[in-house]
Amino acid sequence: MATITECRGALDRLSDNLARANGDVRGAVALDRTLSCHITDLDTTFAGRLADGRIHVESTVEGPPRTKAQIRLAMTGDDLVSMVGGHLNFAKAWASGRVRLEAGFRDLLRLRSLL
Repeated sequence: MATITECRGALDRLSDNLARANGDVRGAVALDRTLSCHITDLDTTFAGRLADGRIHVESTVEGPPRTKAQIRLAMTGDDLVSMVGGHLNFAKAWASGRVRLEAGFRDLLRLRSLL
């Protein structure tokens, strides 16, 4: 099972990857939205913002998100680490229910290029 430190590191690597992205991916992450990532098996939530093409984690709290972020993710720590490491395809994990993504309709349309 992935640890909180490994999950935080995966989010940092994901942020770095997004910052280096080009084309449609860069356009998709050029949002300024609140973001939460609930790690279900650790019952921990990373909360922050997606801004300037990066993920900025502002807090880590026990349990589910305390406030409703504009973009909400939920998954196990192992799935987060696997996706960022390139071993788990986000679209397949999302389609199978291993990863939950909730956002407004317009944000989902912009984020579709990440799938």
